Amino acid sequence: MRVVTQKEMKEIEKNASEKYFFTEDLVVENVGVQGAKYLYEYLLSRYPESEIVFLIGKGNNGADGLSIARHLVNKGLRIRAFTFFSEEECSSECLNQIKLAKAFGIRVTHLNSVDQLESYVTQLRSDFIFIDALYGTGVRLPLSNLMYDVINFVNSYSAFTVAIDIPSGVVGDTGVIQGNAIKADLTLSISLPKIGYYMADGARLVGEIVTLEVGFPRSLLYETGDKFLLDLEHTIEKASKRNKFGDKKIFGHTLVIGGSHGLTGALTLASQAALKVGAGLVTGVTWESQYQDFLSRLIPEIMTGYIPLDQSLWPKLIKELDERYDSIVIGPGLARSARARRIVLEIISNYSGPLVIDADAINVLSLKEDKAILSKRNAPTVLTPHFGEFAHFCDIDINDLQEKPLYYVNELIEQINCSVILKGPCTFIGSPNGKTFINFVPNDGMATGGSGDVLAGIMGGLLGQNPELKEKHSLYDTYESFDKIVGLSVLIHSLSGHHAAKDLGVRTMSATSLIDSLAKAFAEIDERLDEIEGI
Repeated sequence: MRVVTQKEMKEIEKNASEKYFFTEDLVVENVGVQGAKYLYEYLLSRYPESEIVFLIGKGNNGADGLSIARHLVNKGLRIRAFTFFSEEECSSECLNQIKLAKAFGIRVTHLNSVDQLESYVTQLRSDFIFIDALYGTGVRLPLSNLMYDVINFVNSYSAFTVAIDIPSGVVGDTGVIQGNAIKADLTLSISLPKIGYYMADGARLVGEIVTLEVGFPRSLLYETGDKFLLDLEHTIEKASKRNKFGDKKIFGHTLVIGGSHGLTGALTLASQAALKVGAGLVTGVTWESQYQDFLSRLIPEIMTGYIPLDQSLWPKLIKELDERYDSIVIGPGLARSARARRIVLEIISNYSGPLVIDADAINVLSLKEDKAILSKRNAPTVLTPHFGEFAHFCDIDINDLQEKPLYYVNELIEQINCSVILKGPCTFIGSPNGKTFINFVPNDGMATGGSGDVLAGIMGGLLGQNPELKEKHSLYDTYESFDKIVGLSVLIHSLSGHHAAKDLGVRTMSATSLIDSLAKAFAEIDERLDEIEGI
């Protein structure tokens, strides 16, 4: 599904009106129908005895809220609506919806203070569901004192909060707030998700996101755009079922390089993950001094090797990489040393297949010193930093990165001509081809040591199973295929985390649990493939 900025959404609305005669009043009415249908089924099953209160703003977000309220009343629910602006301030669409709401029997009451709202709530002594239709995506900060107090009250007293399009106080394009914003349990996204859901404070305030289809022409919604939610449909051709007659050579040979004193576990996890996603062969390689420790941790199916302490022996080993390996992962537990930096630079400069640069392999590099060597690499490459590693690599403030992740991801790609995965509760996947995919599946059970190493191994194992990535196509064409595999890797990683959390609970799952859950992740993908192919 496409993700949009405010400007892009306004362009869709403008074109819908001018080219298809799909006017704002039709949009508002469809929001009412679809929103009421969803909330009626959702709320009655979970909160059958609660009072439903709509908080109405002066613009079209308020109009959307009143339209939903009216259709809920038509379904037999009791609704109260409160406004905080005079009718003279309201948009024409909001005024029209106020008239309609009153005609349908909804009490629409104007409030001047939060004390009046508190009085209403405390008198009834019931659980309250608040529907936030105050601002929408076009909020202008800072909030007024009255709105600040109202939002504080709602966040304190609401049993369940629904935001229409975006929680009030959250800026639609950045996810930024200024002091206060509605904390929603559910956000009803109108037509398409907004980019502010996934950035800065927006990601922790939107709650569950449900998108309402409100009638915009499909051609306006999906024929353009450069930001999308990650979905199996984007990666389907790379998730197809395996060749039953293939042998281990067909399914590729992945090399995983890493491990240092106390960190051979990271290399072990990455190597095992590569094997468990179907790589024909996996070789794990660590430093010579850590080799015995690595062997003691490893399962027998994985081949091994070591990097000699004598660096004069390295050129021969580096020369053999292209012949022996279909993909390379470098970084899990590698160490942050001059020696580690040298081996990373040797791999980047001399290997001509798909490369995953992870963890310490990122930590020993810097954008300022190494963007030239990365940008000149004539093979598909992906960097997989978390927020701290990204900020260190680019020499930027991590707070700035958290506020503008999409901006910095795209800026980095422009400079190094590599794909980038910025890992977090919301993961951003950017490509030199100009598209960004967003994977928003928060799972605190994955906030544990080794989770990123498993992702790197999954990616390396899947990349090695696609020999066309080493063929001499144009780099642009190669990235088309490469990025689909990268996206599929992130999707599988998330699904494994979902199944591990479901089976074990978020507190007791570990990185090993992700590997153990890969079978369930692939089973789910196979089911969804059958559904997609059967449509």
